[in-house]
Amino acid sequence: MDRRSFIVLTLAGCADPSLTPTPAVMTPAPGPAPTPTPVSTGPAGTSGDPNFDAWISGFYSRARAAGLPAAVLDRELAGLAPDARAEASDSRQPEFSKPIGDYVKGVATADRLAQGRRFRESLPYLGQIEQRYGAPRDIVLAIWALESAFGKIQGDMDVVRSLATLAAHGRRRDWAEGELIAALKIIGSGEASRTQLRGSWAGAMGQTQFLPSVYLSTAVDGDSDGRRDIWGSTADALFSTGNYMARANWKRGESWHREVIAPADFDYAVVETLKDTPDGWASRGVRRADGLPWSAADRAAQTTLIAPAGAGGPLFLTFPNHMAIRRYNNSTAYALGVGTLAEGFSGGGQLVRPWPYEAPLSLDDRKAAQAALAKLGFDPGVPDGVIGVNTRASLRGWQTSRGLPADGYLSLDMVRRLRAEAQ
Repeated sequence: MDRRSFIVLTLAGCADPSLTPTPAVMTPAPGPAPTPTPVSTGPAGTSGDPNFDAWISGFYSRARAAGLPAAVLDRELAGLAPDARAEASDSRQPEFSKPIGDYVKGVATADRLAQGRRFRESLPYLGQIEQRYGAPRDIVLAIWALESAFGKIQGDMDVVRSLATLAAHGRRRDWAEGELIAALKIIGSGEASRTQLRGSWAGAMGQTQFLPSVYLSTAVDGDSDGRRDIWGSTADALFSTGNYMARANWKRGESWHREVIAPADFDYAVVETLKDTPDGWASRGVRRADGLPWSAADRAAQTTLIAPAGAGGPLFLTFPNHMAIRRYNNSTAYALGVGTLAEGFSGGGQLVRPWPYEAPLSLDDRKAAQAALAKLGFDPGVPDGVIGVNTRASLRGWQTSRGLPADGYLSLDMVRRLRAEAQ
């Protein structure tokens, strides 16, 4: 992968005064000093948002220090104003949390599986991607499917404007500013124009939704036309995704997740916390759901048991490749969705234990459960409604102390119990 961000600086030569002949008679009186060429200090704030304009002023010098030419900054920042859609999306917390089972089932639809199977047979370079980078073609296809509906939905927002909005007003301002600098470097290099840089409110772009920094470091020219076009070239997008997975330490020949069955008296306190080989899990009674033997590569891997829908739902051993998928999107649901869809493309993916019915939890439910855990001495951190690692660990602690299966799963029943006990 070549980074073609070339900045050409033209330096005006200065004559050596020692080579200039001295006048023979007298030196004429000096005239007025020449007016110096103005040096740009950045576009004047014209957005109508004083905070945004103040950020633009400070950003200009930081971008220049990062190597961006003044001409690129003057052109691309002129008239820039914040995008209300990006700001609203950044601060929005969904009122209801979609159950993970509903998400995964919604990923592996009959139509999406059929499309993936057609591409699996019709794209001649998928084998090259697999051979070069290690990630199976079905994983690459599944990411493509989820990120842009096989290239059809890439986002319509101006990446520069979105990232500038997030850098000035967002929750992760330093991150957004770094991505904005990367986007401007892409434009400055000539690899893509501002109009091409269309994507999501968070700056993800192209057929497999690369951030600008990922484009610079990871995108490759898959169709050998001399350009890294992740927008218009499916080959470039998919080769680049294969390269991304290789850089995320994809393990050739290993699974990403496998459904398993645990014994009735299993201690769920080890969910998400203990790492062991499949044989180590077998000593605890955990067996592969389909009854097939483990491959040599899988048998040697350190795996983690997860119960994404609680003890009553399907259980999975996750392999290091599960975490490689999460480098793309750090979400258990996303990684399970990609893995399930990839299995479905080749005819697999059916579960022995189906996803149970789950009632969606409201934002108030989630925050109330976190506040109750904290009140009861199992502090999950700030009650923000995000059910992450800390909340699940706190919930497992509370469940263990109450003699409940310590699966760390926040169901509506758990919310009710927590609220009642914390009153």
